[in-house]
Amino acid sequence: MHLSLASEPALHSMKVLLVGNYEKDRQESMNRFALLMQRGLSGEGHEVRIRRPPVLVGKLNSSRQGFGKWLGYVDKFAVFPAILAEDKRWADIVHICDHSYAMYSFHVSTRPVVVTCHDMLAVRGALGEDTDCPASRTGRILQRWIVAGLRRATKVACVSTATSEDVERIVHSNSLSPQVILNGLNYPYSVLSEQTVQLRLSQLARIKHRRFLLHVGSNQRRKNLEGVLRVFADVTRSVGVDLVLAGQGVSPELKDLAKKLGIADKVIEVVKPTNEILEALYNSALALFYPSRFEGFGWPLVEAQACGCPVVCSRCPPFKEVVADAALMREVDDEEGFAADILRIMREPQEWKTLRCKGLQNVQRFRPETMISAYISLYEKLVGH
Repeated sequence: MHLSLASEPALHSMKVLLVGNYEKDRQESMNRFALLMQRGLSGEGHEVRIRRPPVLVGKLNSSRQGFGKWLGYVDKFAVFPAILAEDKRWADIVHICDHSYAMYSFHVSTRPVVVTCHDMLAVRGALGEDTDCPASRTGRILQRWIVAGLRRATKVACVSTATSEDVERIVHSNSLSPQVILNGLNYPYSVLSEQTVQLRLSQLARIKHRRFLLHVGSNQRRKNLEGVLRVFADVTRSVGVDLVLAGQGVSPELKDLAKKLGIADKVIEVVKPTNEILEALYNSALALFYPSRFEGFGWPLVEAQACGCPVVCSRCPPFKEVVADAALMREVDDEEGFAADILRIMREPQEWKTLRCKGLQNVQRFRPETMISAYISLYEKLVGH
């Protein structure tokens, strides 16, 4: 996907060093963000390099847990800083694309440093707040280091106002003044023809057009998949539909819950779908059901709306900003209300059409060009162009 904000190259070309994620951590959304930044900035005539911690010592153990995790720490915190120290000499500005690597601010502080903060959930969990992200002893140390790195940054960009408010409350730096830059779509999701949808989903025989609810995401507790299953079980007492769970795969515990609720035969897993398959699922679903307990932004909401898929979601703080009035929202524990909303969408075609139209209008706020333009303006202020 080529992003271009103008037909001419940038008047003041900058050398931008993007700091990406360690490959073994498999942070797909963060990798997509870094690549989106690279494409967008390059398309505007800037010189861009992405640097990630190399997988060197980490090759000795493929696990991301236990000993494998500690080997990864060697790569990230012992090896990579020296590489960054060399790269920063080339750059006009350094952009750390994931706040989880904010501690690298200390190693590139001779250049302006931007850190994008996607959420403060792990930091808040380390402080004892309920975010479904509890921290171990070493985890608490790591999160304190991240906060120190945020303080050291020249500027922190936050993907939502809710995240910005968390940064201001927790980081405690009078000079920080985080800036909100809403995420842009990291893939050109759009409304597809029914023929294209059928072709892409032809290998998923159980999926029937407009006869399923969709959830996209991981098994993390904060995603509230238990709630998804309970609400879906309630819905199926009135209508015959399926539930498609697209993501990393359903955990054994969730499969047991589905059996207890009597809906196991109606749950369809689509493990690690490609962008093309996910786009087709959004286009074919009755609605995206996304009742997360905690989030920093909520990319699936925007992706769904770009495909004309109505959204039913929780009223967690970032979602209010992301979907505005273009979705049906409930408090996360109002499962009876969620079921009623979903049934209304199914039974009232006009309600479905209204949400679809509002979503397609709302998603215009999340054009990747808009996000890239905001970051370029921020860079120029910091660099002095």
